[in-house]
Amino acid sequence: MKTLNILSGGAAQGLVRSLAPAFEAETSLGIVGDFGAVGAMADRLRAGVPTDIVILTAALIAKLADEGLVLRRSVTDIGRVETALAVRAGDPSVSADDAASLRAALLTADAIFVPDTKASTAGIHVAKVLRQLGIADAVADRLRIFPNGATAMRHLAESNDRRPIGCTQSTEIISTIGVVLSSALPPECGLATMYTAAIPTQASSALQAQRLIALMTSPETSELRSQAGFVPDAT
Repeated sequence: MKTLNILSGGAAQGLVRSLAPAFEAETSLGIVGDFGAVGAMADRLRAGVPTDIVILTAALIAKLADEGLVLRRSVTDIGRVETALAVRAGDPSVSADDAASLRAALLTADAIFVPDTKASTAGIHVAKVLRQLGIADAVADRLRIFPNGATAMRHLAESNDRRPIGCTQSTEIISTIGVVLSSALPPECGLATMYTAAIPTQASSALQAQRLIALMTSPETSELRSQAGFVPDAT
């Protein structure tokens, strides 16, 4: 089977997976590629990895358009994704209504599972929040850092720690078996990131890539986007 090659932030993996059967039935193309930290995915595109569609943060897609690596006319917003807390399925939920309760939850955890704190959207934000709360040094040895949020959540699900917690984008939590979304981050510590799709200038299946973008953003798939953890742009 011929394939559509994708490079995407982990936030979109669940949505793409849910749309793959309909896309394959319509186009006879499977979907293959990588889902991971957005910075790493952008670097793979820059390195010349064959790609038909990229799904990254809006800011990063705009930069790639300025670099001439994606077609500006193809740039399409999918929706916003919030950064949130996760716990293992069956563990007591953890709430974070304000900065104080978030600080307490993180200090209580004996392991904190997060994505790459230098290359992933959520991981960079987690590092910022830990500094904001004044606990970066206190929890440094409890951080369990993985290349992307999906991997971090899988390891959280398998953790043998007594009180583990995870923090990554809601879409990655929702799509991982064995963990549950426990709480959004409080407004003063929150992050809602717009994810955007675009077609690389060197795409070999641009028409099919455009069809996948249409599927991801159509009114008919709004419920799938919601179930995957995307929220519409308020503007």
